[in-house]
Amino acid sequence: MRGTDREAAVRRLLEQAPRPVPPEIHAEAVRRGGRMLRRRTLARRALWLLLFAAAVAFTVWALTARPWVEPPSDTTPPLTGW
Repeated sequence: MRGTDREAAVRRLLEQAPRPVPPEIHAEAVRRGGRMLRRRTLARRALWLLLFAAAVAFTVWALTARPWVEPPSDTTPPLTGW
């Protein structure tokens, strides 16, 4: 098809009378859309809760393990009795 033929075909399709949409399709679309929004909201909340729990767990671990402190050296014995 050339460009003008393609354009003419598209114009014919657009000028045709639109077919009516069955009313049950609208209700089904609204129901599915609502369900999708609820699932997304639940997933987003669960991910935020998981992120918060991971941050709390990391903070508790860091405060108890104190990984920034150098561990004591065990290679030399303590000097006693001098």
